[in-house]
Amino acid sequence: MQKCPLDLWIYQEILTDTRPTVVIETGTWGGGSALYLASVFDLLGAGRVITIEIAERAGRPQHSRIEYLSGSSTDPAVSRRVLEELVPEAAQVMVILDSDHGRDHVLAELGIYAPYVASGCYLAVEDTNVNGHPVLPEFGPGPLEAARAFLDTHPEFELDGACERLLMTFNPGGYLRRR
Repeated sequence: MQKCPLDLWIYQEILTDTRPTVVIETGTWGGGSALYLASVFDLLGAGRVITIEIAERAGRPQHSRIEYLSGSSTDPAVSRRVLEELVPEAAQVMVILDSDHGRDHVLAELGIYAPYVASGCYLAVEDTNVNGHPVLPEFGPGPLEAARAFLDTHPEFELDGACERLLMTFNPGGYLRRR
């Protein structure tokens, strides 16, 4: 898993405080973060992870609380399967966006998945530190630019700066809470 340990600490706090029944994660890679989330759900006694990656990858960890899907997170067939077939109607949903980090792709994901985030739950936009915020200045518009544009037009979400209180995060400006 390629995550800042302090962000993982924040995730376990969010899961404990908000008790989502489903986490939708875009960008599975090797499955480490999905396993981490599933393990926290084990401790809480409820919850599951639906994680989406563009291509299948051998050796991903298996866990009863994880469902792996292959395809683009913005493909209508994939998002329809997630949102209409796999997420129960009364689910408390949290979303973690960590796939293609280009601004336009992240904005597309926000448009698809944000409406399903439950009140009081979170939509985490990961790796907002790219494009010179402070790393990879040559990256070009990315997740932070998408999160800012999204917040400008979606007053039902607010930035939760308390999620950055541990002083180091890969997701500055990326922890969005639904009011």
